[in-house]
Amino acid sequence: METIKVKQVRSRIRCPKDQKAALDVLGLRKLNRVVELEKTPSVMGNLRKVSHLIQIVED
Repeated sequence: METIKVKQVRSRIRCPKDQKAALDVLGLRKLNRVVELEKTPSVMGNLRKVSHLIQIVED
């Protein structure tokens, strides 16, 4: 399956609980960390929810 690399670029402080939970599910717990995720509908939904906190990393 296709993968996507995601980096957290903004802090989770002062975010609603559902957005913090989405970051936890994605494996993003600290700033400037990069994770590689499979491109599934559930992952894409969580990425859309926190799109203002993350950045897609190109190789």
